[in-house]
Amino acid sequence: MGMIDLHNHLLPGIDDGAEDVSKSIELARMAVADGITHLVCTPHIHPGRYENSPATIEPALELFRSALIEAGITLKVSSAAEVRFGLELMEGVARQAVPFLGEREGRKVMLLEFPHGEIPFGAEKLTRWLMDRRITPMIAHPERNKAVMKSPSKLKPFLDQGCLLQVTAASVAGRFGESAQSIAHQLLAEDKVFILATDAHNSSHRPPVLREGLQAAAAIVGDRQAAALVTTNPWSIAEVHF
Repeated sequence: MGMIDLHNHLLPGIDDGAEDVSKSIELARMAVADGITHLVCTPHIHPGRYENSPATIEPALELFRSALIEAGITLKVSSAAEVRFGLELMEGVARQAVPFLGEREGRKVMLLEFPHGEIPFGAEKLTRWLMDRRITPMIAHPERNKAVMKSPSKLKPFLDQGCLLQVTAASVAGRFGESAQSIAHQLLAEDKVFILATDAHNSSHRPPVLREGLQAAAAIVGDRQAAALVTTNPWSIAEVHF
């Protein structure tokens, strides 16, 4: 098995990632060249900005899958979503309109995105609400959150609840600046990172590559543990999709 990417924006035309299916295919070729074999595509669900739901995500996935077959690209793809923090999230869960990354230890796993500038006041109440419904939040790219950069201890209540952390591979390699890199390295050294993912949006600034971040992580946690962040750990969640 190659590497598995559980956070990316490769589905065509439904958020700020790939604009159309030709871009999706271009990104898929880059992913395969990097050694990625499985993708769970995670378009934004962000009320007021990206009104996605299974009704928009599933057709985009089918389009992408057909295009991959036509192009002869052997990349296995499925879909979930990157879900924006907010009260609408509770309603979405109740209506079963929120797709999950997969399952772990008998609980569903949700990729949860906080606003970039802050950890909202009382956020741990919403993550507790999810936990009480057998949903484990996986916090997307905490190392790039401005509040976490100022005070990494802001993650403690979420880690204490059992939330998982997804760090961006490019952050580990220094492509999101020194602050994000420093937090990413600290989280890795403290064994708080469950997976590395690409958060790929495009071919230039945010490509679908894991290897560079994987190598940087291996310098901190060793080859075996770094490899688990892009293989066995993501697979333990996403296996239900494939």
